[in-house]
Amino acid sequence: MDELAAARRAMGKGSLPAGDAYTIELRRRYSAQIDDVWDALTNPERLRRWLKPVTGELRPGGKFELDGGEHGEILRCEPPRLLAVSWLYGPDADAWPGTSEVQVCLAPSAAGDTEFELIHAAVVEEPLFPTYGPGAGGVGWDLHLLSLTQLLADGETADHEEVGKSPEGREFIRRSAAAWGEAHLAAGGEPAHVAAAVEATTRFYAPGPA
Repeated sequence: MDELAAARRAMGKGSLPAGDAYTIELRRRYSAQIDDVWDALTNPERLRRWLKPVTGELRPGGKFELDGGEHGEILRCEPPRLLAVSWLYGPDADAWPGTSEVQVCLAPSAAGDTEFELIHAAVVEEPLFPTYGPGAGGVGWDLHLLSLTQLLADGETADHEEVGKSPEGREFIRRSAAAWGEAHLAAGGEPAHVAAAVEATTRFYAPGPA
């Protein structure tokens, strides 16, 4: 639960090549040097331990694919501060390029820690939003950053499937969905839609009895 409290969440507006977008935004500080965090983001051996296995041409302009269907192009890579990629899911997504992008920015703090910012932008017409709201991607990123925190701290990682089966993991998911609901409300979301989206997101990530 401390990991949920460590992050600041917001929903905002942006633009993508395909049109107007909404954003889910995560900001937090990691107790690790910036080069270590950058390596965890870009070293395939470490990336697979907190995100998913990755293949492809891992260079600016190169294409990548994660072992889960997410794929895209590396748009910008400025070590050790900025990584931006297009982010598509499923074989049919290539018909709609420019509809989803992820950007991660790092900055060293005066204390030697690393300020971390992740912004995931998706076009407003993205089909999951009406049902799940920003939690559609936000809960997933919270789970992945939980694994990243463990990797940076002690080299261990969390199994997301097992997390969803444990009482503590289900509570993490429930609170993450609720936190994204609060961000949705703060961005002007209609309360009934937000409540329904939080419930749907919780059921998606932690199906079955509470």
